[in-house]
Amino acid sequence: MMYSQNQLMFHTGSSVLGNFAIIWSLFDESPGIVRILLTQSGISREKQITGRYGAILRRSCPGIDAIAGRIESFLNGRITEFSLAHIRLELCPPFQKRVLEAEYRIPRGCVSTYQRIARYVQHPGAARAVGNALARNPFPVIIPCHRAIRSDGTTGGFQGGPDMKRALLEYEGNRFDSRNRMILPHFHY
Repeated sequence: MMYSQNQLMFHTGSSVLGNFAIIWSLFDESPGIVRILLTQSGISREKQITGRYGAILRRSCPGIDAIAGRIESFLNGRITEFSLAHIRLELCPPFQKRVLEAEYRIPRGCVSTYQRIARYVQHPGAARAVGNALARNPFPVIIPCHRAIRSDGTTGGFQGGPDMKRALLEYEGNRFDSRNRMILPHFHY
């Protein structure tokens, strides 16, 4: 099937943790992911998608199908690796791009803090800016922003909500105490 260059399309999927949508388009005749939405309960995926993007087509292709399968596996608790090859990271502002690249390098089972990431990207004191960059992460799951936590050991925000963030961290072997703080986190950076 032929699609026009830069025409936005979406593909949806489901997991035990919730629904997701991949917003994509063709760039240089290859599928490029523009955004991944972890949809919120109470609002249908389609309403969230059309509310944000208006006229958008429900379409897929083998490459998007494969990525959707990996996202679904990941959200169902299976060990899954992701590549940055099909995401349009260049659409992000330079600071956010550096933060997202740093976040992508945090291995499964590890976490970092917004402050540690700020130091790593050579912006000490920019923990809040790192948190904002991650809050606007257009590629959650592929860029595992759930692996960034607050300095006090609590989880902080996440597009899929706090329950999904905690579940993803627990899938990766992290544990929490009764006050919702991570127990002996393994820090990266």
